[in-house]
Amino acid sequence: MTAIKDMDERYADLCRRSLAEEQARSLAATGGWAHVDKDRVHKDWHDLYSEMASSLAGARPADDHIQLFVERHFEIASRFYVPTKEAYLGMAILYAEDSAMKEFHNSYHPEMVDFLGGAMYAYAEKRL
Repeated sequence: MTAIKDMDERYADLCRRSLAEEQARSLAATGGWAHVDKDRVHKDWHDLYSEMASSLAGARPADDHIQLFVERHFEIASRFYVPTKEAYLGMAILYAEDSAMKEFHNSYHPEMVDFLGGAMYAYAEKRL
């Protein structure tokens, strides 16, 4: 299992660019994601991360029950726009590299960002 931090740097750069470009196109096309119920999304993220945090002990990112959480994660993210594989991996990289995102995610569990990144990588490799 490859962790986000172990990705080839050229591919990681492609993923970062894909996320930025896809988000910019989506924001422009939807009036700043006007179609998204942001309060609902924030509640759903909170519920997902809370449930996932309580399931991490002894789990591995590719475990079936973890991948069900990641499937929900992808579905929530897709309310904004459906990301490509590279943009979805770019999101995992963003969680690890952006201090506010890292702090937010790790507030649910101290290993959430690293674990979620590996789980998102496994999901993207298999499903996207």
